[in-house]
Amino acid sequence: MQQNQQDRQHQQDRENDFAAIVAALAEEHGVPGASVGILSGGRTTFANHGVTSLAHPRPVDEHTVFHLASISKTFTATALLRLVEQGKVELDAPVRRYVPELVLADAEAAERITVLNLLNHTAGLDWNLIDAEGEDGSPAAFVAKLDRLPLIAEPGARASYSQAGYNLAGRIVEHVTGSTFEQTVAALVLEPLGLTDTVFDVDDVMVRPFATGHVHGEDGELKAARPWKAFRAGTRGDNPGGGLASTTADRLAWARFHLGDGDGLLRTDTLHGMREETVPLRGSTMGDGFGICWFRRPVDGVRTIGHGGSGNGQYAELHLAPEHDFAVVTLANSEEGYLFNQAVVRAAFEHFLGLTEKDPEPVPYDDTRAREVAGRYEIDAMNLDIATDGARLTLAVEIKPELRQASDADMPPDIAPAAMGFLPGDGDEYVLTEGTLAGQRGFFTRNAAGRVTGVDLGGRLFNRSAA
Repeated sequence: MQQNQQDRQHQQDRENDFAAIVAALAEEHGVPGASVGILSGGRTTFANHGVTSLAHPRPVDEHTVFHLASISKTFTATALLRLVEQGKVELDAPVRRYVPELVLADAEAAERITVLNLLNHTAGLDWNLIDAEGEDGSPAAFVAKLDRLPLIAEPGARASYSQAGYNLAGRIVEHVTGSTFEQTVAALVLEPLGLTDTVFDVDDVMVRPFATGHVHGEDGELKAARPWKAFRAGTRGDNPGGGLASTTADRLAWARFHLGDGDGLLRTDTLHGMREETVPLRGSTMGDGFGICWFRRPVDGVRTIGHGGSGNGQYAELHLAPEHDFAVVTLANSEEGYLFNQAVVRAAFEHFLGLTEKDPEPVPYDDTRAREVAGRYEIDAMNLDIATDGARLTLAVEIKPELRQASDADMPPDIAPAAMGFLPGDGDEYVLTEGTLAGQRGFFTRNAAGRVTGVDLGGRLFNRSAA
């Protein structure tokens, strides 16, 4: 009995120490409010800090609702796999079988893209459509405009993170069930697991304690971000890829499900198969491969899986180490939340599992290589500028001015030029060494002639501008 009491006291001391780490990191990064959850050894613990809103402060706790943004993809993928087990969907089947109205810029690609291509980001679809709301903002309206979306690779040729691909997957769900995407996800996943505070509709958020995202105003001070979700995620068409809101308590329950045996909802081999690599991912901070939805990332020799999400002044992370039956979830409500969350995840792996993650060291500046990659790269929403002054290489990101000008929503600030360096090897991988994206890794793509034609950042391809 004395040994059990000592063990419990040791565990309590470790949890208290971690709560102090979370509080210190929140203060360091200037995050108004954050909620962190840990699942370790079958025990759940929470570390909450700060307030839901600077203007109308209430304490954050594990039942405070935050926007999950892209972590929603883990729910979409899981719901689709339930439909696979029910015989309603085949992963290797062409998407056109289920969404016959699909039209893309490349007619042949529209015939070839499979369901699995959507779930592991190998469809060759660019990141997303920004002006795609339509009259009702539905998944059907989104799909009706996909012929505007550029294709950045042949289907199956490579991984490139695509919000549009998951939104299209949501339309598959609607076609095969005859219900809305939201109703189906609730029936297949949320309700059976008792995730009562995981919701899509902002009206459902508003009747629960919720956190407000914060962005920097022109005076540099933090202010409430509007709209509550990401700058165009107020429409249902973006729900499959990023529409869910949830709490730390519900997300730890979600993590427990994915660490378990399927709870009768999915066969164990199907659930655990989501973790297995379906395609490699090169030179990415997020990992070295995709499973079905999950980013696969080694941490100090241990395989982990995870997913992040970025909304309008809100950031979320969900990471699991299955072999240790361990999970960490973290939510934060300001633009500084990204770096805070990354630091929390690292601290959790080290504090509870003794796993240390180290950033790679770049090689010395090479002017010839720097000038070879310098230029503008872009996706639908953003420009990425890589430049050299003859002494260092920098990367800057801006939301396209025409998009910012056309929107009356608060948007994240542009990212000022930050130093980057090439990594050892073939010379095409890099790491950012300063700024809000410090530690982010990526790589440059070349054509058959050896010319740099694109750059990957955040798991997605930015193509080089012709200008």
